[in-house]
Amino acid sequence: MSLFGDGLEAAVQKAFTRPAPKTAPAQMRYLVKQLKSTRAVAQMLRISQRTVERYVKNQIKKPRPDLAARLEREVNKRWQPQIRAKARQRAATTGGIVIDTRARIGYTAPVGTTDDARIRHLTVALPPQYAARLFDAQQAGVSDQQLQQIAAEGLKEMYFQDGGRRAGSLEEVRFTDIEHIEFDL
Repeated sequence: MSLFGDGLEAAVQKAFTRPAPKTAPAQMRYLVKQLKSTRAVAQMLRISQRTVERYVKNQIKKPRPDLAARLEREVNKRWQPQIRAKARQRAATTGGIVIDTRARIGYTAPVGTTDDARIRHLTVALPPQYAARLFDAQQAGVSDQQLQQIAAEGLKEMYFQDGGRRAGSLEEVRFTDIEHIEFDL
């Protein structure tokens, strides 16, 4: 995935009402229940069907690190889909999204202004339309660069232009060298 895509996914996962299964056998049983067969789980995880069956029966408890990562990723992708959808919907219609970032942020403006990019630490609440655009773009599978551009437009409107109250001649915000980014709903 990506910095922005993973950040958005982590923000949605904070809305979960129950923790996802932690142990490998429990995760394997959950995936078998979701996909309805051990063969489908084996193909998805690129392991043998017999190995999946042994995890389900608690005969194997500790997976290899690469299998453990794939297993956790697949479980988290499928865990509580209705809760995930409600959290996205709430952010896109009423709540908005909060971006906490430390990055090099500058802008393009008319001659005579101080538009040099510099490292800034910002925590900005974006309105619901930006949350909707970010989640729609993520669902469409766009690149990290395009998600970054949507976030930059939101920062331009809410931080630099203060919702239209200042910096009306601001043209473009440059959002680069990201050291840290975190989203919250």
